[in-house]
Amino acid sequence: MTSPLNKCLFKHAQTYRASYLVPHLFRIDKGTCVNGKMFVDTHAHLQWASFDNDRENTLARAKEKRVTRIVNIGFDVAGSLKGIKLAEKHKGLYATVGIHPHNANRLNKKTIDTLRELSTNPKVVAIGEIGLDYYRNLSPKKVQKRAFETQLALAQELKLPVIIHDREAHDDILQTLSKFKGKIKGVMHCFSGSKEMAQQCIDLGFLISFAGTVTYPKAHELHEIAKWIDLKNVLLETDCPWLAPQDMRGKRNEPSFLPMIAQQIANLKRVSVDDLAETTTRNAEEILRVLEAN
Repeated sequence: MTSPLNKCLFKHAQTYRASYLVPHLFRIDKGTCVNGKMFVDTHAHLQWASFDNDRENTLARAKEKRVTRIVNIGFDVAGSLKGIKLAEKHKGLYATVGIHPHNANRLNKKTIDTLRELSTNPKVVAIGEIGLDYYRNLSPKKVQKRAFETQLALAQELKLPVIIHDREAHDDILQTLSKFKGKIKGVMHCFSGSKEMAQQCIDLGFLISFAGTVTYPKAHELHEIAKWIDLKNVLLETDCPWLAPQDMRGKRNEPSFLPMIAQQIANLKRVSVDDLAETTTRNAEEILRVLEAN
């Protein structure tokens, strides 16, 4: 017998890729598929080797903390494939495929064809993480820019949202995304820009994702952005195994720490954690179509 949840998934899967660019034509009624009080970790790397010895326990701890959906983010072909395999194995897990700017020099036609093929998996919800990283510059800037635009074009072709990595490359990120205005939407992962940049990203159709950095005492500008931003434009993430929240600094980050990030934002905005969870979950459902919870 088909469950109400599966019926919901089948119903929405048929129209997802054609509709995410025009969300006002495709809305999910409150409470249709999942409990709005649950959390979604929209950016994790559970395929990373540091989880090899306790991945199942990590997932169990996440569920205990009401983190019922997790998106494993691709960073190269092998990492994307591992993320997909995890998502296929576990209810509530999803994957993205993409080439991180650190690995931009590996992008070629064969790689793009592979990403295109991998994206046909129903558990793949976005292209990413893609973007620019001028802090480490592990690939030359010109190569990073070319890889970024190529993958944005792929996302446009596939009608998939994108997950954006931006480190000390704000101007070039905005300039590049502006070329695709109205053609793609997505997520500004672990946002690190200004309030003005946040508004520009929102105007371009992107949501702002907060990671553990928002819990750091010296992250004053990020605190002000969290206070200012409308919750309809907010997502939550851990970026595990990195960027553990303040109370867990020095430890391996994991999805079960996500409520600490939520609590900090709720405190800054003076809203309840349940209201924050409900809205950010709805946002994740609408931009990433992560409808099936664990």
